[in-house]
Amino acid sequence: MGIADDVLFVGKQNDMNQFLAISDVLLLPSELESFGLVALEAMACEVPVIATRVGGIPEVVRDGIDGFLYNIGDINAMADGCLMILKNPPLRELLGKAARERATLEFCAGKIVLQYEDLYRQTIEEAHAPR
Repeated sequence: MGIADDVLFVGKQNDMNQFLAISDVLLLPSELESFGLVALEAMACEVPVIATRVGGIPEVVRDGIDGFLYNIGDINAMADGCLMILKNPPLRELLGKAARERATLEFCAGKIVLQYEDLYRQTIEEAHAPR
């Protein structure tokens, strides 16, 4: 296909942030995904996400705001979404900034830890409540 010079297989990596930081878009065509942590990591690096509407991904990626969501198997639409972002730098920047804002405000460790603590507290209270 004539793309061999443009493709680099880097093997197993321990620090993906260096790759995400230079990415223009993250393509996540999963058929099964519990939460979508890789999408959130990309979003934190201002990378818009093209992903399938599966599992917890729609809880992370807001369609049309910080990326685009598609039905499982709709590869042509996902490719079109990628091309739309890649051919429109202002759109890529807008989606990327919204993605980073969402990642840092809604999924920051401080906020998530408090939610876990509340859940644990509630679970303990319910376990000790009279029946």
